Amino acid sequence: MKTTIDIPDALYKRAKIHAIEQGRTLKDLVLSSLEREIEPPSGIPASGQSFFERRKLRPGFKRLMESRALGGGTDSTIIISEDRSSREDALL
Repeated sequence: MKTTIDIPDALYKRAKIHAIEQGRTLKDLVLSSLEREIEPPSGIPASGQSFFERRKLRPGFKRLMESRALGGGTDSTIIISEDRSSREDALL
């Protein structure tokens, strides 16, 4: 399919130079850029770990977690459930 788009002159020149430096056509550069933008990678690297599994805790926070200083407290689902029950009771 063919389409027409307006590209600012400065961006067009940079894209054209970039394509030539890579030995590619401008069409190929645009198509590969669109594919990367529309179909991003799954986010899971070859190691099989997600971003959240690979992330590192800041040293201070890690110490607090390991010392269990942040443990305990009320589960948020309990708070939400109690609030919902009190609202239902108020309506009756």
